[in-house]
Amino acid sequence: MPDRQQFAAEFKSELKATYPVLTDLDNGYALSLNLVIWVGAEMERMISAAGWDIPNYQGNTSWTLPIPATFVVGMDGQVKARFVDPDYRKRMAIEGLITALRSAG
Repeated sequence: MPDRQQFAAEFKSELKATYPVLTDLDNGYALSLNLVIWVGAEMERMISAAGWDIPNYQGNTSWTLPIPATFVVGMDGQVKARFVDPDYRKRMAIEGLITALRSAG
């Protein structure tokens, strides 16, 4: 997630997650994968009006957000399955994820 460590820790705590939550400061890794969008001035105003302080969360004023993506990486380090969609409401189907996880071992 692109948020600073403090917010990543809060996220992990709220979820009671037992797995590591990694941070990608300045969206550096996401940028290297071409998985970042600049939201633009109109979206910036809408996001701010909704109460989300992106510059505070991310620690910069770039107004970039990662494109949601799921990657299943096998024990050999190879990507076995992926799902990328800029519409954050769409996610990899659970059945596809389970199949990919079973075959990644």
